[in-house]
Amino acid sequence: MKTASTFTRASKIILLASFLFAYGCGSYGKNFNASLYKNIVAGITTQKEIHAMFGSPFKRGIQNGYPVWIYEYNFYSSLGNNITKDMVIVFDHRRVVKSRQIMTNQPEAVETRR
Repeated sequence: MKTASTFTRASKIILLASFLFAYGCGSYGKNFNASLYKNIVAGITTQKEIHAMFGSPFKRGIQNGYPVWIYEYNFYSSLGNNITKDMVIVFDHRRVVKSRQIMTNQPEAVETRR
């Protein structure tokens, strides 16, 4: 009887592990609306307006003496429906956008021309 019980327990563990692998997913960062990227204009858009559009950044830093806000979202699925979005905004000392860039594996979600 011990052999049948061990087999049943092992089968359950294998089945559970297979299920978790097949439907496993994870995310990193904070999701943001990439379609609003087109509204950011260097030299015009303020830090306050960026915050109103996207909320608080996932990361803040300094690049060559200028404040930088980074919005980042990565979703990974074992089924292959991955989403990656990274937006970097550099502000001048007046808190106005100096430069901006966006990188994503879903370019259809972002209109970059204004």
